[in-house]
Amino acid sequence: MPDRCPECGTRLHQPEREVNVYCENAACPAQVKGRIEHFAHRGAMDIEGLGEAIVDQLVRMQLVSTVADLYELKRHRATLVALDRWGEKSTDNLLAAIAASTRQPFHRVLYALGVRHVGAEVARVIAERFQSTDALMAASADELQSVPSIGPQIAESVTSFFADRHNRDIVRRLTRSGLTMAAEHRKGRLAGKTFVLTGTLIAFTRDGARQCIEERGGTVAAGVSKRVDYVIVGVDAGSKLEKARTLGIPTLTEEQFLAMIR
Repeated sequence: MPDRCPECGTRLHQPEREVNVYCENAACPAQVKGRIEHFAHRGAMDIEGLGEAIVDQLVRMQLVSTVADLYELKRHRATLVALDRWGEKSTDNLLAAIAASTRQPFHRVLYALGVRHVGAEVARVIAERFQSTDALMAASADELQSVPSIGPQIAESVTSFFADRHNRDIVRRLTRSGLTMAAEHRKGRLAGKTFVLTGTLIAFTRDGARQCIEERGGTVAAGVSKRVDYVIVGVDAGSKLEKARTLGIPTLTEEQFLAMIR
């Protein structure tokens, strides 16, 4: 096992009680590229066209070094257009996709930031409870642990991330770029309702059903609890359906759900 990062030479760190070792150099080129790729991923900011090869090129040319730099790429349009295999159409498509990502909801932005141990579902739970990055920056580890499904490891990771000056600066720059850094209280037919999806859906992909619910003001939970209003049941539904029946939570077939949103 090496004791230094093979990419930048920084001494590696192994957190207590963890198997993995980490390079903690925020400027490490491999980390910079990895953070930007994660940020642009479909489950995060969903920036179409910003794949591994493009990210590598942008970092090598020093056009981006943080995710906040993506929203300033429009200043370098002429440079991008002149690149081999880019041209005006490819450049404008990428810039348009970056601009469109500013409409992603708060929980996706939080997931895209790449806080260690904060996956998509955990980001959704945290966003629902704390509502904004300002509230998260002020939150203590104890306050975070008061949220169901947030344990000491996640709480420590979140507080450490937002205590870091470099990360706080990125959050401020993203805010200035117009990203959604607070939960929106949407009004819609499903406002205030929480759904759980189980089984295989026919009319929707799982992501499509989630988007459909969120666009109408509802939320999607990962598991069944007393806080859930409806469980949407697809083909080959499993233990979530049984738990819903045990708790007396209403279930909807896919056809019933489609009738509800029409």
